[in-house]
Amino acid sequence: MIRDKNIVLGVSGSIAAYKAAEVASQLIQLGAKVEVVMTESSRHFVGPLTFSALTGREVYTSFWEGSGVRHIELASKADLILIAPATANLIAMLAQGLASDLITSLVLATRAPVLLAPAMESNMYLNTITQENISKLKDRGFVFIGPDEGHLASGGKGVGRLAMLEDIIGAVSMVLGRDGVLGGRTVVVTAGGTHEPIDPVRYVANRSSGKMGYALALGARDRGARVRLISGPTCLKPPYGVEFTAVKTAAEMKEATFKAVEGADALFMAAAVADFRSARVLSGKLKRESGGIILEMEATEDILAGLKGDFFKVGFALETGDVVEQAREKLERKGLDLIVANGPESFESDFIKATLISHDSVEDLPLMSKADLADLILDRAAELITMEKNL
Repeated sequence: MIRDKNIVLGVSGSIAAYKAAEVASQLIQLGAKVEVVMTESSRHFVGPLTFSALTGREVYTSFWEGSGVRHIELASKADLILIAPATANLIAMLAQGLASDLITSLVLATRAPVLLAPAMESNMYLNTITQENISKLKDRGFVFIGPDEGHLASGGKGVGRLAMLEDIIGAVSMVLGRDGVLGGRTVVVTAGGTHEPIDPVRYVANRSSGKMGYALALGARDRGARVRLISGPTCLKPPYGVEFTAVKTAAEMKEATFKAVEGADALFMAAAVADFRSARVLSGKLKRESGGIILEMEATEDILAGLKGDFFKVGFALETGDVVEQAREKLERKGLDLIVANGPESFESDFIKATLISHDSVEDLPLMSKADLADLILDRAAELITMEKNL
């Protein structure tokens, strides 16, 4: 959702100003058009030439450059104003509605959303005045990302570090997508596999990486949805801005999913939930000297089939053999609106060859990244959800 967007990056006078160069670089790589505006004090930490080289554009530091109405020009074409880092002083100026420099003036002049990434020493951030100023700005619709906790330039540790780059980019994408095709919707996504215990240290699992579900959660967020992500164990970091619930077993996945779908508009059941679990979990660790074990397995409950409610349901069918026919049968049996069918080749991969099946169509898709497939699924689901709501 960042590609082709006009983003004004405001840089104020914090030691974290050097990190703004990384922010600008990442936004450019994602296809944004970035205009950089710097306060006079920020130039003591990093020079305009750095940002000019990264963006390929002129960097603005003063009212008196160009036509004298630079703040109006920048404000009118901005899709988003991101201020990173935002100092205590700049936050105070914005809370008071001052227009004493180029950044504060263009914030007053814009109708675009404003995202602030504070960075300052802990006592400054926690000071009652700073907190009151932040509250005022939030009440006016300003969005904040961070700050994080960790080592500070003062040598101490505490809250006040500029948020991580990936979280800032995530917040930018989320804010830009607030009015997207899923704006105002609540979406539940399940992801990853489950671990079904055998004894205190062993379990039965599958090779699911969780990548498909996490791509769906990120894509739904960037289309304006409120996202509830329920995930089995993975090596992935949950996307910024989603409500995250970690589970391990199929039983935990069922409990969390049944709770999450209350009031939801759609469910994307991308988790590879175990079909079977050990009928008896040993209380102690099984020793090699025991000579081995014969596992008696029992079926887990079918989460999708048991879910009831007025929400759009998308399932996933990883099959061998006649993949499409087996997926079509699941679509009908489980009362799904859409099902994504694929073979086991996509396990642990970033790419997938899938077939999209609804009640009246079968669409064989080319090999694509899981992120691209997530976009396709979400756009198709958004169309169908909108059609249903308008009937």
